[in-house]
Amino acid sequence: MIKKRPSSHYHLFFPGSRRTVNTCPLPIEPPTPFVSNDSSDHRTLCLSLVDRLINQGLLSSAQQVIQRIILQSSSVPDAIAAVDFAAFRGLELNSSGHSALIRKLVSSGEYQVAKVLYYESIVSRGNVPDSLLSNSMVICCCELGKLEEAKEHFDRIVSFKSLPCKEACNALVRGLCRQNRVQEAFEYFTGIGDAGIVLRSSCYNSLIDGLCLKGYLDEALHVFDEMNERGIPCTHHLYKSLVYSFCKRGRVEEAELLSTDMESQGLFPDKVMYTTLINGYCKQKKMKMAMRVFLKMLKTDCEPDRFTYNTLIHGFFNLGMPDKGWVLHNQMIESGIKPDAITYHVMMRKYCKEKKIDCAIMLLDNMHHIDIAPTVHCYTALFSALCKENRVMEIDNLFYKMLNSGVVPDHVLFLTLIRMYPERNELNLALMLLQAIAKVGCGFDPSCFPASSTSNPTKELKLEIEHLLGEIVRKNSSLAVPGFSIYILALCAAGNTEGAFLCMEKMISHGYQPLLSTYNSLIRCLFCEGLVEEARSLFDLMQDRGIIPNLETYLIMVVGYCKSGDLASAFDVLDELDKKGLKPCVAIYDTIIGCLSRQKRINEAEAIFKRMLETGVDPDEILYATMINAYSKNGRVLQARQLFDIMVKCGIQASSCAYTALINGLVKKNMITVGCFYLDRMLEDGFLPNNMLYTSLINQFLRKGELEFAFRLIGLMESSRIEHDLITYTTLVSGLCRNFLCIKGRWNVSYKNTKKAREALFYLLSKNCLVPKDSSFRCPIKSLEQIKDIARNILTTVEGSGFMPNLYLSNVIISGFCLANMMQDAYDHVEWMQREGMPPNQVTFTILIWGHFRFGEIDWAIWLFNKMNANGCIPDKIVYNTLIRGLCEAGRLLDALSLSHTMHKRGFSPSKASYESLLRILCANQLTVHALRICEEMLACDFVPGWYNRNWLFCLLSEEQKLSEAQMLHDMIHSKIRMLKDLKLKRSKFLVEWSKSILIESCQRERAQVLLS
Repeated sequence: MIKKRPSSHYHLFFPGSRRTVNTCPLPIEPPTPFVSNDSSDHRTLCLSLVDRLINQGLLSSAQQVIQRIILQSSSVPDAIAAVDFAAFRGLELNSSGHSALIRKLVSSGEYQVAKVLYYESIVSRGNVPDSLLSNSMVICCCELGKLEEAKEHFDRIVSFKSLPCKEACNALVRGLCRQNRVQEAFEYFTGIGDAGIVLRSSCYNSLIDGLCLKGYLDEALHVFDEMNERGIPCTHHLYKSLVYSFCKRGRVEEAELLSTDMESQGLFPDKVMYTTLINGYCKQKKMKMAMRVFLKMLKTDCEPDRFTYNTLIHGFFNLGMPDKGWVLHNQMIESGIKPDAITYHVMMRKYCKEKKIDCAIMLLDNMHHIDIAPTVHCYTALFSALCKENRVMEIDNLFYKMLNSGVVPDHVLFLTLIRMYPERNELNLALMLLQAIAKVGCGFDPSCFPASSTSNPTKELKLEIEHLLGEIVRKNSSLAVPGFSIYILALCAAGNTEGAFLCMEKMISHGYQPLLSTYNSLIRCLFCEGLVEEARSLFDLMQDRGIIPNLETYLIMVVGYCKSGDLASAFDVLDELDKKGLKPCVAIYDTIIGCLSRQKRINEAEAIFKRMLETGVDPDEILYATMINAYSKNGRVLQARQLFDIMVKCGIQASSCAYTALINGLVKKNMITVGCFYLDRMLEDGFLPNNMLYTSLINQFLRKGELEFAFRLIGLMESSRIEHDLITYTTLVSGLCRNFLCIKGRWNVSYKNTKKAREALFYLLSKNCLVPKDSSFRCPIKSLEQIKDIARNILTTVEGSGFMPNLYLSNVIISGFCLANMMQDAYDHVEWMQREGMPPNQVTFTILIWGHFRFGEIDWAIWLFNKMNANGCIPDKIVYNTLIRGLCEAGRLLDALSLSHTMHKRGFSPSKASYESLLRILCANQLTVHALRICEEMLACDFVPGWYNRNWLFCLLSEEQKLSEAQMLHDMIHSKIRMLKDLKLKRSKFLVEWSKSILIESCQRERAQVLLS
C-alpha cells in the first residue's frame, strides 16, 4: 500500500525546482525531470523503474533506486528532481536516501543546505549516521568553520572502527590549520599517517607552514620527513618556509641541511635564503660558517645584494673584527653595490658601544662626503654614546647639524635624549623635538604661534604642545604618529599616566594606531604605580588591536611582576614565550634571577640559569654579575669563583659590579686573602674602587663587629673623594645599631687571624688614595654611648645632605632603638614616619614584635600582631616566623602551633629556625608524636633537623620504646642528607662540564679566527 504523498520540502532550498500540482482526482503523470541529453534515456528508465516498483509495493527497492539516482545525478537540481518525483508518487525518503542527498549536496558545495537537511532529516528523527554520511559531514562542517562538530563526526567514524576517507582527513587537517590550531592538526595528522592515509600535498604544505609559524619545528620536520617517505614532491615555498623558521629559532645548521636537501631535489636557494642562513650564523657569532655560505653563494652565481653584505659586516663588527668588516665593505663597492645608511649605522653603533665615539663621528662626516644621507638612527647611536660620556656641548652641535641635514627626530631619539635631561623637564624636551618636526618635516616655523597666557607653566606647556600637534596633523599626517608618540612618552616620563592615556585616546580618535613603544611606556607606567592588573589588561588590549608584543614588552612585564613580588606571573611570561616559539632575551633571565636571589631562592635561580643555557641564550656581563652576586650573597662563594673564571674564559671582560660581588662574598666568608687577589686583578683591569665596593666592604666588617676597621675604610673613602650616597649612610646606621650588642659584650668574636689580610686589603684600596695612608681615619669605639653619638651624627648628616630618608633607613633606626631597649623612642619614630607620609610596613612591625620578645613582653608582641592585621598590613612569612620563635622561647607551645597552622593556611611554610624552635619545645614537653610530625614537615621542605634536637628526639623515642619510629626517622634523615649532597655534587659537576665546554668553544673560536685571517 502506498503511503500518503508527502509534500517535498526541498523547494525551500531550491525555489526554482518546485512543480505546480494539479488537484484533479484522476491519476496524473509525474512531472518529467530535467535531464541532460547524454543520460536522458538511462535516467528515464530508472524513473520508470521507480514508478513500477512503487506500484508493485516494493518500496524498499524503490528507495534504493532513488538513492542511486541521487548519487549518480550530475548536479544538485537533478538530484532534487528525483526526490520530487518520489514525493509526488507518495514515496518518502528513508535515512539512506537523505544520507545520499546530503552527500550529494556536500560534494556540490552546498554546505549550509546540507547541514540544515542533516539536522532535519537525520538528527531530529533519531537516526544514527553511517560512516559515509559522517565523512561528508566532516567535510561540510570544516568548510563552514564548525571544527568542533567536524571532530565529533570524525571521532564517530573512528568509533565505528572504520577509516575516514581521504577527503575528510584533508578537510579536517586543513580546517584546523586555517584556524591556527596546528597542534590539534598535527595530532590528527599523526593518527591519519599511522592509518596509512596519504593526504594532498597542499595539506602537508598548510600544516608545515602553520607549525613553523608557531615555532613547532620538530613537528614540522616530522611532517616533512613523512612527506618525503610517501614520495610527495616538496615545493620551493615549503623549503623556504622551513629554512626561514629554523634560522629564526637559531637552528641554523639544520636549516643549511634543508637547503642542501633542496638542492638534491633540483631546487636551488635564492638570494634571500642564502642571506637568511648567513644572518643566522652571524647572530650565533659563527662567522666562519657564515663566510662558507657566502662563498657557496658566489660559486652558484647567486649575486649577493646590499643586505647580504650588511649582514656580514654587522657580524664581523659585533665579533670585534672590524678589519674583516671593512674588507667586505670594500668588496661591496668593487662589486658595484653602493653602501647605504644601514651599512654605516652598523659600524657607528659598534664604535659607540666600544666608546670610540670619535671614529663614529668621522664615519658620519664621511657619509656626507659620499652623498649618503644619515638616518635618524645614525644620530641616535651617537647621541646615546655622547650622553654616557657626558659630552653635552657636542650633543647640542650634533642636534643642530642633524636638523640642518633635514633629518626629522623620532620617538627613539626622545627616549635617548631624556636620559641626559634633568627630571621635570620631559615636556620641554618633547616641545623642542616637536618644534623640530614642525620645522623640518612640515615646513612651518612654530615660533610664530602666539603663546598662551596661563598662571600654570605646566598647563601652558601642554597647551602649546597640543596646539603644535594639531598643526603637524593638519600639515603632514605622516608625522602625526611620531609626534603623538613623543608627547605620550613625555607624559609617561613625567608620571602623568592619566594624561598619557587621554592623549592616546585622542590619537586613536584621529585614526592613528599607537606604536608598540607607546604601549610599552604605558605598561611600564602602570607597573610603576602598582597597577599590575591594569598593566596586564593593557597588554591584552594591545594584542586585540593587532599590535604584536616584542621582547622589550615581555621584559617590561617580567620587571613589573618581579618588582611586585609576583614571580609566578613572571614564570608564566617565560612559558608564554616558549609557547610562541620566542627565545627570551638575556635581560629577562637576569631580572628573574635577580629577584630569586633577593628572595634567597638560590636553587631556583640556578635552575633558571641552566634553563637559559639550554635554550641557547648566551649570558652577558650583567647576568654573570647578577649570578655571581646571587652565589656570594647566599654563601656559595666557591660557585661564585667558578662562574667568574668561566666568564673570563668566555672572553667577557669582568665589570666592577662582578668584581664587587665576588670580593664581597669572599670577605663575607673570611676569605680576605683571596678577595685581595681579585681586588688586585680589578685594579690591573683599570677599575678603581668605587662607592659600591666601599659600601659592601664596610657593611661586611660592621657585620663582623670590626668597627674600627670599618671606620678606617670610611676615612679612606673620604680621602679618595668618593661621595657617600643614601645606601652608604643606611649601611652605616644599620651596622652601628647591630653592634650595640657587641659593645655590651654579648657578641665577642676574635678576628686576629685575619689582621694581616685586612691590612693587605687596606693597602690595595689605598693605592689610589689622594692622601698618605698614615693619615687614614681611625676611630676606636669602646662604649655604647659613643656608637649612639656617631649614629645621631650620621642621621644629622643625612638630613643636611638633601637625601630624603626612606622607609628602609627608618626601619634601621627603629631596629637600633629596639636593640638599645629604647622602645618608647622606637614608637616615637614610628609616629614621625606616619607624619612624614611613610606608613609602617611588615618590616617595621617585625622589628617592633622582635623588640618586645627580646624583653619578655609577649602580650605586647601579640597585641602588635593583631593591630598589624587590623591596619590592613598583611603579615608576611618573616612576621610569622618571628612570632613563632618568640612564642616558643616564651614557652607558649599551643599559641606557636596554632600560629604555624595559620601560616600554612596563608600559603607560607615556617623557616628552618622556626621549625627548630617548635621541635625544641615539643621535645622539652616530651610530645614525641607532634615532634615526629614536625620532623616530617622539615624533611619535606628540604630542612634537616639540627643534631641537638635530633638526638634529643631519638633519646625520647628510645625511652618510650618507639624504636621503629626512631629507625624510620633515622632513615628519612640520612636519605635526605644523601639527596642534598647529590644535588650539591650535580651543581658542581654542571659548572665543571660547562667550564670545559666553554674552553673548547673558545679554542674553536680562536682557530676559526686564524683560518679567517
